[in-house]
Amino acid sequence: MLRSRFVIPGRRTAHVAFTDRHGGYSSGDFASFNLARHVGDDDELVAANRAALAQVLGLSGERLSFVSQVHGTTVNSIAAETELRQAPVEADAQMTNLGGIGLAIMVADCTPIMLADADTGIIAGIHAGRQGMAAGVVPGTIARMRDAGAGEIHAVIGPSVCPRCYEVSAELRTEVAEIEPTAASVSVTGTPALDVAGAVAEQLRREGVTIDHFSRTCTKESEDLFSYRRHQRTGRFAGIIWLQEENPTTHP
Repeated sequence: MLRSRFVIPGRRTAHVAFTDRHGGYSSGDFASFNLARHVGDDDELVAANRAALAQVLGLSGERLSFVSQVHGTTVNSIAAETELRQAPVEADAQMTNLGGIGLAIMVADCTPIMLADADTGIIAGIHAGRQGMAAGVVPGTIARMRDAGAGEIHAVIGPSVCPRCYEVSAELRTEVAEIEPTAASVSVTGTPALDVAGAVAEQLRREGVTIDHFSRTCTKESEDLFSYRRHQRTGRFAGIIWLQEENPTTHP
């Protein structure tokens, strides 16, 4: 169920977790811990997987926020817990300063980025595929965080498809590289490719964000993760970030 966990310390600790594809209720192409409702899986099984994840993370109830991701740049800002009970909005990033709410970003080759300024208590999660990265979803989200008062932002970059496996046409590589030159790469067979996660890391660096962890696990190469490039009919794993108040008796 959980692949890895990280902590970004501050006045309010930010917790980050990434799931894998094991330990859930889904079957077949979605076996077994699929968290996406839009891929053709049984909705009741997806709901059971999401509930199990919330329980494991200590966010049970309706305290996991999912969005309908469309490879755009819209940021969903959660200002009140009542917004969690509304239908998912179309967005490719989420942010909040509320404690105990998990911001979930689903992926199956795209790059999940978790951001936090734990001192001011502002966190965000970003879904950055080729289109969103090139369109500026990363700097756009950082700008929204800073507008809300964030200062020293830290990042955790989760697993995504690597440039060895992200083969594209020469025309597409040129098109993306004209926007973000660091994205241009070469596949394992020497053909044109893209390094979306590497481009994301460069965008974070330019924005003055500290990268605490940068996963180089490739989703296409790892059978523990869902990958659209490996199997087009597949599920989605997730990156989740949430705030937790420090215990003043143990953290003076």
